[in-house]
Amino acid sequence: MCSESIITITMNPAIDKSAMVDKIIPEAKLRCSSVKNEPGGGGINVSKALSRLGMDSLAVFIAGGHNGNLLQDLLSQQKMACRVIAVDAETRENFIVLESFTNNQYRFNIQASRANPSAAGDCLDLLRNLKTKPSFVIASGSLPDGVPENFYADVAKWAGSVNAKFILDTSGKPLQLAANEKIFLLKPNLSELRQLAGRAELSKEDAIAAAQKVISTGNCEVVVVSLGAEGALLVTKDLHEFIAAPNVKKQSTVGAGDSMVAGMVYMLSQHKTLQEMIRFGVACGTAATMNPGTELFHVADANNLYEQLKRIL
Repeated sequence: MCSESIITITMNPAIDKSAMVDKIIPEAKLRCSSVKNEPGGGGINVSKALSRLGMDSLAVFIAGGHNGNLLQDLLSQQKMACRVIAVDAETRENFIVLESFTNNQYRFNIQASRANPSAAGDCLDLLRNLKTKPSFVIASGSLPDGVPENFYADVAKWAGSVNAKFILDTSGKPLQLAANEKIFLLKPNLSELRQLAGRAELSKEDAIAAAQKVISTGNCEVVVVSLGAEGALLVTKDLHEFIAAPNVKKQSTVGAGDSMVAGMVYMLSQHKTLQEMIRFGVACGTAATMNPGTELFHVADANNLYEQLKRIL
């Protein structure tokens, strides 16, 4: 599949810095090992995960400053196809520290600087001017200050105009505004689904009705509710199914949600059923938690977990 058949969009990318220490002790000088710099951010992680599955994609993202240059260099080293919207603001950094003594993970997400006012429009212009119209458009991650909250709604409109399946994984007002547009698949967690459905509280047991309420507006075909370590819930207007995550030894949750999205897109691109899609998505997301730091899943792990989940098809 050519690189522009699958497009990922990341408006809040990051350099993910990970390290390991024996113990986190206040005031002490901590000696770090296993230090890594990885290109990160929702859509970029999806593109990286798709690459592991042997699929090309075009990663579209904003980048600025020294970290923005490093981000592009790291993606170039991984031979990722990219289109970059240059901004003045420095691309942010995230810090992930694993305390080996307890296996506790500490995640420090740095707030992004304000993006150029033109960033959203520049990104939409880039998408509109692509020579090849995509089959899938995946937008994942938060929006930095300076990018309008209706940006993903505008992307949804564009995706609909080129008959692309739009998949969205975000939160807050950007999710609520985009949900009013035509979207193929939404991937909220319970809290985000509660807001979409206008519920004061929402339990896992109530999630099916809440997701079907979102679908009943006619603007979304599929809702996949992420339940973290428990697994995920697949809901359409005609079916619903809970898939429990396989029991594995967890090392890191970084990139698990984006790995899940990549697994689902992979199966959709192979014209598999929604039941196969959700199982492989859960398998990829779970496999990502088996590795330390910012590393995503190993394909062999994902395939093994998928074989387990297929037995209950």
